Amino acid sequence: MTSQSPRRALVVIDVQNEYINGKFRIEYPPVDISLPNIERVMDAATKHNIPVVVVQHVLPHDAPIFAEGSDGAKLYPAVAERRHSYLVTKTLPSVFTKTGFGQWLEENDIDTLTVVGYMTHNCNDSTIREAMHRGYHVETLHDATGSLPYKNNAGSATAAEIHRVTLVVMESAYAAVMSTDDWLTGLERGGRFSSDNIYASNQRAIGHM
Repeated sequence: MTSQSPRRALVVIDVQNEYINGKFRIEYPPVDISLPNIERVMDAATKHNIPVVVVQHVLPHDAPIFAEGSDGAKLYPAVAERRHSYLVTKTLPSVFTKTGFGQWLEENDIDTLTVVGYMTHNCNDSTIREAMHRGYHVETLHDATGSLPYKNNAGSATAAEIHRVTLVVMESAYAAVMSTDDWLTGLERGGRFSSDNIYASNQRAIGHM
């Protein structure tokens, strides 16, 4: 953790009914772990005067998930009822794409993003990569995010596998990965977290560090 004092925003991505009790339920970590942590993080952000960005994914009315106007597309009440500084409605994975998010960050002099919500490997991943490319420092909390399983022409993977591998890659270059408890402790101390790097991550894996 660095001593530099960040201008941080908390980005709460797509905590919607579809992921909690709908057709697209998050499997790993289970929502009964990730959701309370998201709530804790939002409350801590409010306590520390950190702006909170709440993000909502909406698709056309005939889509099988997140259909405009559907119950599944609604923000989960625990998130909707908490304080936020800015609401983003998006139609693509990255929060930056075709939204005013980037402009809002610039107008508020934000340099550090803490990303929580769903899904680890999709909207979180897309947002984190773009944020890093734009020069932001990024943090993400492994127990305040989550994934679900996939099976397609490329093969299959469990929710736990997808979640773990995505976060290993994130930590190697794109975002500092930590637990909610560690982030909350760091918040009390001040400063921000830094990610690893691709060379050191590789060298550890092959036993050279």
